[in-house]
Amino acid sequence: MSCVNTHIWAEDTYMARALRLMSETPLIDGHNDLPWQLRKQFNNQLNKVDLNTLTTTHTNIPKIKEGRLGAQFWSAYVPCDSQYKDAVRQTLEQIDVIHRMCQKYPETFMFATSSQDIMEAFHQNKTASLIGVEGGHSIDSSLGTLRTMYQLGVRYLTVTHSCNTPWADNWLVDTGSQPSEHNGLSSFGKQLIGEMNRVGMLIDLAHVTVQVMNQVLDMSKAPVIFSHSSAYSVCPHKRNVPDDILRKVNEKQGIVMVNFYNDYVTCSKTATLSNVADHFDHIKEVAGASIIGFGGDYDGVGRLPEGLEDVSKVPALVAELLRRDWTDEEVKAALGNNLLRVLREVERVRDSLNGTNPDDVPIPYDEVKSSCRTSYGYPDNPDNAGAVPSLSSLALLLSLALHSLIISKTL
Repeated sequence: MSCVNTHIWAEDTYMARALRLMSETPLIDGHNDLPWQLRKQFNNQLNKVDLNTLTTTHTNIPKIKEGRLGAQFWSAYVPCDSQYKDAVRQTLEQIDVIHRMCQKYPETFMFATSSQDIMEAFHQNKTASLIGVEGGHSIDSSLGTLRTMYQLGVRYLTVTHSCNTPWADNWLVDTGSQPSEHNGLSSFGKQLIGEMNRVGMLIDLAHVTVQVMNQVLDMSKAPVIFSHSSAYSVCPHKRNVPDDILRKVNEKQGIVMVNFYNDYVTCSKTATLSNVADHFDHIKEVAGASIIGFGGDYDGVGRLPEGLEDVSKVPALVAELLRRDWTDEEVKAALGNNLLRVLREVERVRDSLNGTNPDDVPIPYDEVKSSCRTSYGYPDNPDNAGAVPSLSSLALLLSLALHSLIISKTL
């Protein structure tokens, strides 16, 4: 047998192994922006789209099938410039389009909200479809909005996108291009982390500062995720995860789902599938295979590695890990078992806090005050006209009445 034929046989063997493992364990991807492409290209008019034939995205149904995509966290993303304006409305519309996508293609997608749902969809040969909200600005600093989105099926919240919220700093602070406003998390930001633990919402630390990473890892009762971030030591981009944080993620039994965006893979405009595998290798070496997952960021980025151009190509990356002597168990952990373990533990923590009352203490009004925001419910604010006066207001009224009485008696 020639050297060329031997190489082809070996590559075919790795691919055959990869496909076998993917038939046994669901490939769970942490982040896909197809819903944002549906808004950008079609204004969410699904009746004008056929996902079987769509060619202007990294993701369509044939590519999903070829890529053996077992479960996907679809991103309900809206840009930072919607903050303080209509972010909540736009996010609800993105949640709605994900639900409608599942309803339009029931033979391909099964809406999912739990670890059990993921496995049920996998056994039905469907892609389990979960929702992640990408950016804390989408909840408008409201614990009630967080809870409502959970009831609508959202299962992770990315603490920030690429902008500070009134309660958390984003990754650009670490680049020096934006100022820190909270030294990580504000007091309300810490409240929010506790409430996410209570309701069972995965805490996603992609896009935050290292300070926020450390604070959340220290205080969260449940494991955390990085839904689409890579290894900082391989590519020193501030969106990636430093080694000391990788070790803390291991201690917390969380997960880092590797991003495929060239700029985060090689810190340049070009990359290859092998470069992405380098991130998997590094994370495994530093913190073990138990914290690794896939977080391709398809349809959210403009540059992807050679060999990973769309969602159909992921089996080739799995084969590359096998070629690098990853064991079957390590590969199955990265494919989906790690994320399933994290989600089950988040569900366990939620259930253990079942008797705990919801946190209903709102963010201080001074921290969110703007011309676009009313102040109903907050004391001593003009928007409360018609409500029961506060003690300070009653004291002022009484003093004015006494003053008027004194003046009338002197006339």
